[in-house]
Amino acid sequence: IWLIMKVTVVGAGNVGASCAEYIAIKRIASEVILLDIKEGLAEGKALDLSQTSTTLGFDTRIIGITSDYSITSNSDVVVITSGIPRKPGMTREELIGINAGIVKDVSSNILKYSPNTIIVVVSNPMDTMTYLTLKITGLPKNKVIGMGGALDSSRFKTYLSKSINKPSSDIHAMVIGGHGDTTMIPLVRLASYNGLPVSEFLNKDEMDKVSKETMVGGASLTKLLGTSAWYAPGASVAYLVDSILNNQKKLIPCSVLLNGEYGQNDICIGVPCIIGSKGVESIVELKLNKDEFNLFNESSNSVRAMNESLKL
Repeated sequence: IWLIMKVTVVGAGNVGASCAEYIAIKRIASEVILLDIKEGLAEGKALDLSQTSTTLGFDTRIIGITSDYSITSNSDVVVITSGIPRKPGMTREELIGINAGIVKDVSSNILKYSPNTIIVVVSNPMDTMTYLTLKITGLPKNKVIGMGGALDSSRFKTYLSKSINKPSSDIHAMVIGGHGDTTMIPLVRLASYNGLPVSEFLNKDEMDKVSKETMVGGASLTKLLGTSAWYAPGASVAYLVDSILNNQKKLIPCSVLLNGEYGQNDICIGVPCIIGSKGVESIVELKLNKDEFNLFNESSNSVRAMNESLKL
């Protein structure tokens, strides 16, 4: 049986368009809908991307639409990238007021046409927007996933790869905690190069440097580009969507609702999850040491403080 897998990406800006591009090129879905409120933007990007199909050899249909959510009906996964990007010098906190209104509007429109969808939240501040989406949609917790840890982990692996001068595909490492410059926790102790601890290749100062570079990874790019990054975020979303649609059961750090795991309740924050066709299939509880556990508690407190400004 030919299954039609449909993904909607809301927000046709840099991240949304990159996400649609990677999903199409890797043939993850048979149909990608790109939706935006700016007249003609999604249509233009969809048409441009469609014109790469003959040279790149994919058959995914890419359809762009302005604000008409009926076109998104029966989407298996919906990715919410909409919201204003972070400007240089702007904190993720400052984004809350503006982006909360946008995310509320988008998620309610989505559910009208795709009540059984799995929602992937990319809009910043990501942990808070994931929590908001969960609260206002009333969806089961396995169906709302914040994509932050996948991106932070890919940055962490890249910096480690450069630091030890080994291929990034051989590096295994993850970042947990909040998706913020001061709240993320690169787990250096558990990072490995083909099974060997990275501590065999790097001294403490070098490992600290990699951690710091990872934590300001987003801000460094914002400073260089004048806006938020898009290639790696788009690729991280595609990676997550692939694991959902193709039931790959990959272990990916994602922002999900905790009910007692890691000693936390009623908060969405980055932890390692098994991602499959049901969305979050399970949460993996790592044996954190005392320092890591303290950092995770601090990170949770920061995310909670940000959630306060939602006034739910």
